[in-house]
Amino acid sequence: MSSTTIHWARALLGGLLAEVALILAIVPLGLRLGDNFLHYTAPPGSFVMCFLGALWVCRRIESRFILHGTLVGVVAALIYVALTRAQPEPFVYIVAHALKLVGGACGGFVAQRRQSPSPPQPVHNFVPASIR
Repeated sequence: MSSTTIHWARALLGGLLAEVALILAIVPLGLRLGDNFLHYTAPPGSFVMCFLGALWVCRRIESRFILHGTLVGVVAALIYVALTRAQPEPFVYIVAHALKLVGGACGGFVAQRRQSPSPPQPVHNFVPASIR
């Protein structure tokens, strides 16, 4: 497979898993604690779940890490929009969707940094003054 291939299946699955994990993590508590709980937890939860989804997606790819991570966020946001049938949402949920994209991109960035070789460290030829 070419290193420039977009791994659509992984991105779709990563976005799906991120959105399902988010829903399973906060909705049951939100039903019990009310809408205010959801308004405070949906944005950071969206970021974290898409970040983790992007890390998972980028484990086995060779390039375009940030693109793949962003696709995870896009898929997660589109799944939520589809589940709610594109009904009007509170502003905080729109922010949460934006944070899904940012979280996915950040996850891709971190995955890219993990996979790229670290730059060579300079070698210092230290010669003690007593030997000179």
